[in-house]
Amino acid sequence: MKYWQILASLVLAVVLFLFPLSAQAASSSSVNSYATNEELSGKDLSGQNLIQVEFTSVSLKNTNFSNADLRGGVFNGTLLEGVNLHGADFSEGIAYLAKFKDTDFSDAVLTDAMMLRSTFENVDISGADFTNAVLDGIQVKKLCAKANGVNSKTGADTRESLGCR
Repeated sequence: MKYWQILASLVLAVVLFLFPLSAQAASSSSVNSYATNEELSGKDLSGQNLIQVEFTSVSLKNTNFSNADLRGGVFNGTLLEGVNLHGADFSEGIAYLAKFKDTDFSDAVLTDAMMLRSTFENVDISGADFTNAVLDGIQVKKLCAKANGVNSKTGADTRESLGCR
């Protein structure tokens, strides 16, 4: 299995090198910033539609995002301590330099999420779906040590979605 992934990556790299894609400009107009001047710690945002909302350099201590729709959302340089993300949909989201501490990810959908340079300390990931999510290798190892369960929405096994051995 690992050899096929390496071979596929090598083929993709050769194809992109021989046939490069043209550069596309990115626009932040499709991303909405969520009241960055407002105090968000302890807020109840459960069940809310927060699609493509950006949280940048804010503290979200004890914020409740349970069952929220965070698809395509961004947590950039954000502290998420004691946060409830139970059942939240963070698919195709970005968490860069985010610190998740004492966070509940149980039954969350994190498919295709980019979570590089983010840290996970004392988190509950039971039933979370990390299918095709990109995380730092050290963080994946830490998460695999406690991974268990199956996501109720996607049917994905948490350990399998993380690529645990």
